[in-house]
Amino acid sequence: MPDFTRERQARGPVCGIDEAGRGPWAGPVVAAAVLFAHEDEIPQGINDSKQLSRAKREFLFDIIVSNGRFGVGTASVEEIDRLNILRASLLAMQRAYSGLGLEMPPALALIDGIHAPDLPCPCYCLPKGDSLSLSIAAASIIAKVSRDRIMADIAREYPQYGFERHAGYGTKAHREALERYGLTPWHRRSFAPVKRLIDAGHGLAEAV
Repeated sequence: MPDFTRERQARGPVCGIDEAGRGPWAGPVVAAAVLFAHEDEIPQGINDSKQLSRAKREFLFDIIVSNGRFGVGTASVEEIDRLNILRASLLAMQRAYSGLGLEMPPALALIDGIHAPDLPCPCYCLPKGDSLSLSIAAASIIAKVSRDRIMADIAREYPQYGFERHAGYGTKAHREALERYGLTPWHRRSFAPVKRLIDAGHGLAEAV
């Protein structure tokens, strides 16, 4: 389970930053930054978002945004295709950090993974940080729930794709929908499975 050890060691405010949606074939990549000013602000039950049910994530999302300081940033499909997914993810992280609205930079930003965005404070990359740091785990929940809500909104525009279920990941149902209906403006054209469909002549789907 993640804990607050690394935050305590920093001797000053620490924000955790994580992203959701690097792997899907469709939709934006979403990052979140969370800063708990005091350890007693941290809700019980925070864990890596991938280890939590959807209902538990939604429950913790509401508590985190009520108790901690948070920011959410996105990078669009167009930015993903233009920059590549890594650079777009780092851009989303920068925007999430800006969303914290801090007057002074924190002592440290803990970043999930091995690449850090350019921020006005020291950064420390922590592979599998969402299972080690409570701040990163909280950010993983905010990012995941925020992105799932975006994908649910997209699903209302393109209900035939099931975005509310697979969130744009490359499931069998998603692949079959792409082959049957074609692409949407939300599909990442630089991703190989989507590019293959473009090369095969698949066009754009109709929105509802």
